[in-house]
Amino acid sequence: MTEEPAQSAPARPANSAENPWPVRSIALKVAQWIDRLGSVWVEGQITQMNLRPGTRTAFLVLRDPAADMSLSVTCEPALLRNSAVELQEGSRVVVYGKFGYFTGRGTLSLRVTEIRPVGIGELLARIERLKALLAAEGLFDQRLKRPIPFLPGTIGLITGRASAAERDVLSVARQRWPAVRFEVRNTAVQGPTAVPQIIDALAELDRHPDVDVIVLARGGGSVEDLLPFSDETLCRAIVSAKTPIVSAIGHEPDNPLSDYVADLRAATPTDAAKRVVPDAAAELSMVHDLRERSAAALRGWVQRELRALDSLRSRPVLADPLRLLDQRHEEIQRLRTTTQRAIEHTLTAESTTTRHLREKLTAVGPAATLARGYAVVQRVSGAERHVIRSVDDSPPGSQLRIRVADGAISAAALGVQTITKEPPQ
Repeated sequence: MTEEPAQSAPARPANSAENPWPVRSIALKVAQWIDRLGSVWVEGQITQMNLRPGTRTAFLVLRDPAADMSLSVTCEPALLRNSAVELQEGSRVVVYGKFGYFTGRGTLSLRVTEIRPVGIGELLARIERLKALLAAEGLFDQRLKRPIPFLPGTIGLITGRASAAERDVLSVARQRWPAVRFEVRNTAVQGPTAVPQIIDALAELDRHPDVDVIVLARGGGSVEDLLPFSDETLCRAIVSAKTPIVSAIGHEPDNPLSDYVADLRAATPTDAAKRVVPDAAAELSMVHDLRERSAAALRGWVQRELRALDSLRSRPVLADPLRLLDQRHEEIQRLRTTTQRAIEHTLTAESTTTRHLREKLTAVGPAATLARGYAVVQRVSGAERHVIRSVDDSPPGSQLRIRVADGAISAAALGVQTITKEPPQ
């Protein structure tokens, strides 16, 4: 025998326009969901404090220093009165409590049971830890620093309204360069609203097409007053900006973290104006000095070149360009004279030698022999002539031709006579 299934509970109709939930149901659901969050630790800055005598609840507003966000906080008045450090608006605190949703008014509030003031030592320690973190990320690296323009057309200035820092920057800059232009953004420079306002003004000026450099300026103050300029969100906004940024916060000993991430750190707002805007009088004096130095350098160069030209012109090759030609001409003339003299001497010597040879030849020649009384006897035989060297060459009756020094004689051989040679002794 089987058991009959139990009848299921009827399904709750789905939430819809035809089946809406009442306010009480929504309020209870929200209260139950928030109750499950449990207790939490929260850090913030007190911006409002309502502690009325005779009341059993104190009301506070806790604001985030880096964002435009806040929480409503309630606590027993004794927590505020018995605090080791006097709490007031602007104090940094860490609270412990639990969120509660009041269904009667539909409001959310943090009910705290412990409040711990954040002292100067703790703030400085937190700044040091943040400084180490930013340095480890390389945000202080000098290679990330953007150069400051020599003569910015428009300067963005973020400072407090009607502050001494604003007056110092504007007056000093305009004294140094009267034509300089400013885009001024007045913001809170301390307190819980400072960081959001400064970040908004920084983003606005960074987008401005005419702004060439941005100056963050604030006068001196306590460590708590300068805390906004050591905020991590602001530091990262400075690094992310495309426009060069100058940090001029406080006085010489003050070193908020914005000084490390900015492209240029100025000791004071006045120093920022001097480092961003050139001094017109000094620049004109420098230009005048450079012009004089340039003119002196040019004159010196011209004088050196003139001396060099004079030195070149004084050289013999330029002073008397034909001198070398004249020297060569004289040398050629001398060589020609020497050559001519040598030729004449050679010709004379050869002429003398030729004459002597001619005299010798003449002395031994037939004409000279004939002149001394000798004759050349030839036998004529028809058209031929034969010199007679022996009596055998001229038989009797031969026709002879006898040549003497001044002519020739025709003769005939009548006979021959032989000469007997005597033997040598």
